[in-house]
Amino acid sequence: MSPTTTILDEPEHADLRASLHDLYRHLHSHPELSMQEEATAALVEERMSGLGYDVFRCGGTGVVATLRNGDGPVVGFRADTDALPVEEDTGLEYASTARGTLPDGTDVPVMHACGHDMHITAAIGAATLLAQDRSSWAGTVVFLFQPGEETAQGAAAMLDDGLWDRAPRPEVIYGQHVWPGVSGTVDMTPGPAMTFSDAWRVTVKGRGGHGSQPESTIDPVVLAAHMIVRIQSLKSREVPAQKAAVITIATIHAGLKENIIPATAEFTVNMRNLDADVRDHLLGALRRVILAEAMASDAPEPQIEEIYTFPLLVNDEEETARVMGVLRGALGEEQVNEIPAVMGSEDFGALPDAIDVPGVYWFFGGLTREEVEGEEITVTNHSPHFGPQLEPTLGVGVTAAHAALTARLVRGGAA
Repeated sequence: MSPTTTILDEPEHADLRASLHDLYRHLHSHPELSMQEEATAALVEERMSGLGYDVFRCGGTGVVATLRNGDGPVVGFRADTDALPVEEDTGLEYASTARGTLPDGTDVPVMHACGHDMHITAAIGAATLLAQDRSSWAGTVVFLFQPGEETAQGAAAMLDDGLWDRAPRPEVIYGQHVWPGVSGTVDMTPGPAMTFSDAWRVTVKGRGGHGSQPESTIDPVVLAAHMIVRIQSLKSREVPAQKAAVITIATIHAGLKENIIPATAEFTVNMRNLDADVRDHLLGALRRVILAEAMASDAPEPQIEEIYTFPLLVNDEEETARVMGVLRGALGEEQVNEIPAVMGSEDFGALPDAIDVPGVYWFFGGLTREEVEGEEITVTNHSPHFGPQLEPTLGVGVTAAHAALTARLVRGGAA
């Protein structure tokens, strides 16, 4: 693929480029956990107000920024703002040393290990270009700086806070995400693009006792093990091979001492799929297996708690084709690729779905070709090593956002 030239490479944007680099480094060094993004929200408010946008808070730490520029389409763009409880190990000079507190009171390291700092910076870059050149477009642009994407709380919080009663309603909403692809490239999926995701916390109840007398107990560890093994067979035995689904059990906790059978065990389960019927079946099957295994062991009914649920993200096919053409024109034909759906999840889709308008979401690469094509993949989103290279990654993020928005605002939706 040929090298990518972005809008930030143009000589007249040298100062903006430097400013955005500084902004990105600051955001990377000062991450905040989901729904706690107070300093980030204040920074976004200051930047967007300074550009002439009408700004208000929404959903706690969410920020909505609107720029009206005469008659024309209304177009939305979303950037998420939260970080993760991850200890950074990138070696960057601007690496995060921040700490935060989880809802349960646990003190944790915090890092922008998923690249939301890049999303904020790219959105502010695109917003700056629009504000500086209002003669080239007409209409209204609405930037949504959304908190809490990692916990599926943010989009729902903004909607519950009356987002679409308080902000102009767009005719289309765009979003983007940096990921471990080659920097300079963009990847898009028409139709279902990211999965439903459901996560449960299951507390298995038994009867504790001494390890030398298991017959007097109901061992929740053994019971949980049976549940976990049986759950892992659901995909292979109850879902058609042509359908995508993933079930992951990544945590299990029980007991305090090797010779004491505990009274409870706890595990979490995460399920992802691209089909509503498959989702409904597996949710029922999960519950069926958990309850049946407890009954088989004569144990009390387990407690099942929903941790979160993410909606299916569906890219409008017509709008995706239009945006893909626009981005190929801005970045180069070979730099923009159509890819199959990915099994990650996002709450972006809730924003356009709430007002029944098209949404389009794409990925842009943030790593060197050597990192992506190496023998061992060590850098992924949510990794302590994930620190996207600044250029051309940021330039692509700004260019893609700006191109998608201006094409709709200038042409009123024409291809």
